[in-house]
Amino acid sequence: METIEHINSACHDDRGDIFNIFEGRIEHVALITSKKGSVRANHYHKKDHQYIYLISGEYESHSCDLRNPEKKQVLTVRPGDIVSTPPYIAHAQKFTKDSVFLALSTRQRESGKYEGDTMAYQVIEGYLNPQLKSK
Repeated sequence: METIEHINSACHDDRGDIFNIFEGRIEHVALITSKKGSVRANHYHKKDHQYIYLISGEYESHSCDLRNPEKKQVLTVRPGDIVSTPPYIAHAQKFTKDSVFLALSTRQRESGKYEGDTMAYQVIEGYLNPQLKSK
């Protein structure tokens, strides 16, 4: 299932703070904005491991394990939290506030690579990308 971790300041002085958000291999980073009430994702990845770091706002992260679809989870995500979503965990985000987040992926997204690895899956009511194949 998904995991959530709050990232605290690793270093603070008169100049400000340093937050170590992620350590590992990343092939793609996107800065995404979402309006309150919108739904994103409603899909799963066959190989990609995705991380979402919330900069501002708030959302509910809904997920289910495709190997055991009865197993469902809802996490409340707040600024400074990072959510880790491994392959074959279907996930959707419902934004409870206008939000800004970083989406970090272990696989590249260009030239059809995103569409080849991502399958539409209705986790919650809301947007479902018509360009994605369904399970």
